[in-house]
Amino acid sequence: MSRPTCKTDLLTAAAAKYEEMNKLIDKLPTEVLATPFDFSADVKKKEAHWQRDKNLRDVLIHLYEWHQLLLNWVNANLNGQSQPFIPLPYNWKTYGDMNREFWQKHQQTPLEQAKTMLAQSHQQVLELAQQFSNEDLFTKGVYNWVGGGVLGSYFVSTTSSHYDWAIKKLKAHNKNCQA
Repeated sequence: MSRPTCKTDLLTAAAAKYEEMNKLIDKLPTEVLATPFDFSADVKKKEAHWQRDKNLRDVLIHLYEWHQLLLNWVNANLNGQSQPFIPLPYNWKTYGDMNREFWQKHQQTPLEQAKTMLAQSHQQVLELAQQFSNEDLFTKGVYNWVGGGVLGSYFVSTTSSHYDWAIKKLKAHNKNCQA
């Protein structure tokens, strides 16, 4: 599936990837879910997230926190409170530190609670996207607080693209457990 460039495709892709991710989670054996993630043997997995996330909860919380970034950013700016997508003191060069902070914040969050939080935030993101027209989401310059891009790209990044990231990570973990 190519990256969505219209509202209909954004909503369809978000729902489809969310469902695909949840079906994968439901199919994973209990012993796979109980095994801590370990990608250290794969030299191709160099990005920080391969070391950061140790279990399904960590992945789900990561998705939830990025939903919160989107929801807070859009709602604040629509209400006249100018703020960047990545909250200070972080920026696009240091957001890895922010992700580690999210990870640390939720180390005591139970898996079932993480699942509930993600389901709720997923629904909130879709409801927020529904409030915008296709033009609002995918035309440059509609909202000056978006910068040079389009608002819809942030919705895509925090939904279908991020769910695809989670799917790949969970499949890699499952493969490691089967080896």
